[in-house]
Amino acid sequence: MTPVRASLSPCRKFSSSPSTRLTSSLPWFSPLQFSKAASRKPDPPTKTTATGMETQRKAKYISHETAINLIKREKDPQHALEIFNMVSEQKGFNHNNATYATILHKLALSKKFQAIDAILHQMTYETCKFHEGILVNLMKYFSKSSLHEKVLEMFYAIKPIVQEKPSLKAISTCLNLLVEAGQVDMVRKFLIHSKKNLNLKPNTCIFNILVKHHCKKGDLGSAFEVVEEMKKSRISHPNLITYSTLMEGLCESGKLKEAVELFEEMISGNQILPDALTYNTLINGFCREGKTNKARKIIEFMKSKGCDPNVFNYSALMNGFSKEGKLQEAKEVFEEMRSFGLKADTVGYTTLISCFCKVGRVNEAIELLKEMKEKDCKADFVTFNVILGGLCRAGRFEEALLMLEKFPYEGIYLNKASYRIVLNFLCQSGELKKATDLLDLMLGRGFIPHFATSNELLVRLCNAGMIDDAAMALFGLVEMGFKPEPSSWFLLVEMNCRERRLLSAFELLDNLAI
Repeated sequence: MTPVRASLSPCRKFSSSPSTRLTSSLPWFSPLQFSKAASRKPDPPTKTTATGMETQRKAKYISHETAINLIKREKDPQHALEIFNMVSEQKGFNHNNATYATILHKLALSKKFQAIDAILHQMTYETCKFHEGILVNLMKYFSKSSLHEKVLEMFYAIKPIVQEKPSLKAISTCLNLLVEAGQVDMVRKFLIHSKKNLNLKPNTCIFNILVKHHCKKGDLGSAFEVVEEMKKSRISHPNLITYSTLMEGLCESGKLKEAVELFEEMISGNQILPDALTYNTLINGFCREGKTNKARKIIEFMKSKGCDPNVFNYSALMNGFSKEGKLQEAKEVFEEMRSFGLKADTVGYTTLISCFCKVGRVNEAIELLKEMKEKDCKADFVTFNVILGGLCRAGRFEEALLMLEKFPYEGIYLNKASYRIVLNFLCQSGELKKATDLLDLMLGRGFIPHFATSNELLVRLCNAGMIDDAAMALFGLVEMGFKPEPSSWFLLVEMNCRERRLLSAFELLDNLAI
């Protein structure tokens, strides 16, 4: 097999020299073994010495299983690819489905898509049997990276590489990924191709994806047409997922009456029992329309029908009361959830914390955060971001800044939104000194502010006459790859010129011209 020459770095090339091979020509010694061996007197030469050395020099054969383990353990994708290439140089060794799947998985995790293309090209010349799962997994990785054209490419590569038509699983996976990404044109192209070239006969799963596709577009008429087609088909029939998807589409369009009618038809007409997720669709629908009392009745109805509400049902109801400013009702739902035997999780706590923060009762929100810790319920960055936003709305910037400063040292890792929330509030409140201090902290930890916020901060600093702070902020941002609006850096240059600080002005221009 010809090795895959897909370098991940322009500075590195694959080498087949002895120094870069997987196995050395000499046996490996640990440091302790080496010291013992060195202290021993060498044995006198014998007639078999040359033969012994030749045997030692023979490289150990790397099996497929060993190659897979070596690639999995290698953290650097470049080195993993070198291992993949080097084992193929062994006499009598040919890569198989497992080794290809391992290297592609490793490269996909590192988003080395150019190298993936080179591997796939090599696979078209292989004689071993491949399974479509390799390409189905790649579809998912490309979708996560928003490379939707590549999702289709992976699907179309199934037939030439696997030498078989894609299965219904592969078809439904590809279709679902495109629908979830809202790629309407690609979905249409994909369906035309599948019907024409694959003689596609949709099953229930594929029909449900099409229903979701039309509901996401807001085309409920087409969604119901698909359901009618399902009923006529011999290999599919509407199920709980079908009806739940339709109900969600109706609720999002504000058609609650129709959603309830469909709910009743599903139970009485088709003998399909709803689950907690289906009920949650109706709860969210009523809460979205400000009809929380009816949403509460849904929970009571669930209990009467033997379907136990879960944390998500109660959280949806709490959110509804929170939006209406009914904090007491939200607290009652939280307590009801716990009395029902449900352990409040991160979602439940975060929902109630958000309710308190929205009405300015931040101290009670912080007490809930402490309660979470006492009950071994781990708060996530969403929880902390809600608290940070509540503190900032209350003007308690010192506490918010202290949290940002100390949390990483306590093993609490925030995301870029955590810093951006506080920085936005500081800028809007004119707390410019605190804003520049936070910017230093952000940049030091590798977080870049939002583009608009960065420009706003620079302009505000200039207007406040804080030219040195503005210049330092700009240099720090530019080093992180930030490209300021011409208006913001022009203002800074102009301010330096007015104060006869020409050297500073030239330095700014030199740095921004790079």
